Amino acid sequence: MSLFRLRGLVYPFLLFLNPAAEADPLRVGSFEVDASPPVGSLLAYDPMTGVQTPLSCRGIVLVGAGRPIVLCAVDWIGLSNDGHLAFRQGLAKGAETEVSRVAVHTLHQHDAPRCDFSAETLLAANGLQGAGFNVGHARRVIAAAGVAVAEAIESAQPVTHLGMGKGTVKMVASNRRILGEDGKVQHMRFTATRDAEIRAFPAGTIDPVLRLISFWNEDAPLAVLTYYATHPQSYYRTGLANPDFPGLARNGREKETKVPHIHFNGAGGNIGAGKWNDGAKENRQVLANRVNAGMKLAWENTKKVTLSAGEVGWKVEPVLLPVASHMKEETLAAIVEMESEPAEKRYLAAKNLTWFRRCKNKEPIELSCLNLKDARVLHLPGELFVEYQLNAQQARPDLFVALAAYGDYAPGYICTAAAYSEGGYEPSTLASLVDPSVEKILTAAIRKLLDAPAGATP
Repeated sequence: MSLFRLRGLVYPFLLFLNPAAEADPLRVGSFEVDASPPVGSLLAYDPMTGVQTPLSCRGIVLVGAGRPIVLCAVDWIGLSNDGHLAFRQGLAKGAETEVSRVAVHTLHQHDAPRCDFSAETLLAANGLQGAGFNVGHARRVIAAAGVAVAEAIESAQPVTHLGMGKGTVKMVASNRRILGEDGKVQHMRFTATRDAEIRAFPAGTIDPVLRLISFWNEDAPLAVLTYYATHPQSYYRTGLANPDFPGLARNGREKETKVPHIHFNGAGGNIGAGKWNDGAKENRQVLANRVNAGMKLAWENTKKVTLSAGEVGWKVEPVLLPVASHMKEETLAAIVEMESEPAEKRYLAAKNLTWFRRCKNKEPIELSCLNLKDARVLHLPGELFVEYQLNAQQARPDLFVALAAYGDYAPGYICTAAAYSEGGYEPSTLASLVDPSVEKILTAAIRKLLDAPAGATP
């Protein structure tokens, strides 16, 4: 079997299908741990003063189709470099499976922590500890999640059916990038857009469809996964940890259905609620209600089909993403070492330096795809543009294709090739750490994961 090496570990990357899986019962277990840090910890932008709504680290474990498969969603802004890897390693240990069979994603809420142990190691070597996040708390969440995964396997229930449903979410997503007649970005429509004229522009290119996958034991629902593409902010920098409107929507549905509900953020790098949100605090619940309605519609539209262990597969595609030309190793290393620079600037430099060195050392980043009969779930890194999600669905219109982005957060924004010449925030040197050739590389890998036929769109 072909192998690849990832940050000192070796994993197989071919499609994992268990030849004897038909004889094995398929089971699913769910897990959840509190991911809210203690007061005084750093959130993404400010010290935390309290918890408005608890953050969670939650997911499912699929058992019976080869080694266990773990899917996890965390209510944090991002897990990058060794922060992302450590979460996967911790969950893999709890499940007694390979790291390559674990997908971990964040929902990208902004009043929430980040985690990058690589950056912490670099900074600690230069006399600066804990500059970006509460390191001890992050380790504790990983450990607790690993224990919860092991317990989920012990209590896993038989799966007889797979459910697939779609629901349109109205008046939430809008494209952040408004182009002028010259083809350049004229306006950025961010999370809260107070300018009524900018809000009035059309929603633009989005994916309005929320996709829902569910696992059933005959007529009993066991777990629900949902996927929707948008930045999850209504307002932030409050100092109060909260999962924002997607988390509130998820929590509401779980309370109503009594079924474990795991929500993933799709390719929402250039998508936000800015058209529908002027920053008023009451809009958080308004947006949550609209996402909740889309989740409910997808639940009501669910079609069930039988599912056996032999119809479950896992495929991994390692890729080498191209580092942005503006990244300079010497400059980043100097900032990390410079005591006169603000701690935040040094933390970001350490994170970016790690990413640069990963690319320089040709260390691949993993993409993966979960096969569930006629459904496919793609697991991808970074703040991915919605075009990747739309193109993946167009490449396999015969399948139910869902996508989770915000895996490894290290690359930053992953734009389309055209966006890098259009301007705007996302492809700027502040935001994107890859170059325009990323689209060709990533699209080819997605098509390979989906087994897209030659000539299929795109």
